[in-house]
Amino acid sequence: MGMVGGGEGAFIGEVHRMAAALDGKIDLVCGAFSSDPDRALRSGLALGLDEQRCYPSFEAMLTAEAALPATERMQFVAIVTPNHLHFPIAQAALEAGFHVLSDKPATFDLAQALALRDIVAATGQLYGLTHTYNGYPLVKEARERIARGELGVVRKVVVEYPQGWLADRQEDADNKQAEWRLDPTRAGVSSCMGDIGVHAANLAEYVSGLQIEDICADLTAFVEGRTLDDDGSILLRFGGGAKGLLHASQVCVGEENALRIRVYGTLGGLEWSQQEPNTLWLKWPDRPTQMLRTGGGYLGAMAAANTRTPMGHPEGYLEAFANLYVAFAGQINAVEQGVAPDARSADCPGIAEAVRGMAFIELAVRAGSSDIKWHRLEHL
Repeated sequence: MGMVGGGEGAFIGEVHRMAAALDGKIDLVCGAFSSDPDRALRSGLALGLDEQRCYPSFEAMLTAEAALPATERMQFVAIVTPNHLHFPIAQAALEAGFHVLSDKPATFDLAQALALRDIVAATGQLYGLTHTYNGYPLVKEARERIARGELGVVRKVVVEYPQGWLADRQEDADNKQAEWRLDPTRAGVSSCMGDIGVHAANLAEYVSGLQIEDICADLTAFVEGRTLDDDGSILLRFGGGAKGLLHASQVCVGEENALRIRVYGTLGGLEWSQQEPNTLWLKWPDRPTQMLRTGGGYLGAMAAANTRTPMGHPEGYLEAFANLYVAFAGQINAVEQGVAPDARSADCPGIAEAVRGMAFIELAVRAGSSDIKWHRLEHL
């Protein structure tokens, strides 16, 4: 793979690189790690790359890599820049004949996401989106059990993602992560919903197997001087009649990354937390609550396929991230071999989730400033 962004001091770029390398299936061979050519070169050399493949811009990288023999050039581009750069990089890479795996949200706005969908279709290249939390084995187990009907008909979905890191003005404290996420020219129309609320919405749909149809939103910028939201509460209506609640916040003092989902059906319920990711709770009306653990021989095929270690050896965020990279690599291999991807490889968020995520973010912002109660999330 090649990478755009993620140079010196970047958080998510290093996470992507560790995840990609974990299973030994992907090699980082080139990158345009910064818009500053000197910083880009330093970053690439620090990673052990050939100086000739440490590029000063993504345009230079795409041109040079496309000119290399097929056995040497990168096969896909990982995009780990701020949001406003996602679309132009993805467009250029796809049109140059490279697959794309992008950090979320996919684009700066919904119009770009819809245009990106057309480009993916026109080029025939693969597109993946790193909704990381889908990669946890027990998230996949929860999804499978709900799909099998073990909980009966789903009635209620409650998902929350509270953080506390932006409870004060971190954007004024030389915190680059805070600075760009709260800048509407780089982040887009939302901070909280665009950064973590969209993760919660995606997780709710992925686990429940249902799509959000309508929302009622209340978004707030609690910290004085901010133009983008740092907190939000959203009522959800799902297809099939289920109701839900989504709470996401960056100002819940003392919280870390407390993503949690609960799903309740007519026969039972389940609960999973990102901070205790190796445990899935099943709840029943007529027998004790069950605790399922990652690595257990009683888990389904998808959970097993995405687990690396025996029970009692915790698998966490990097492993979940790596599962998406393994799945995307499997898709690329399948395309090159002219075969259909296996179930594990196919289970990677793609352009449909990219469009849906941007539609959710923009609708949440519009609904949050409207006196109208319910707003339809169109199936674009």
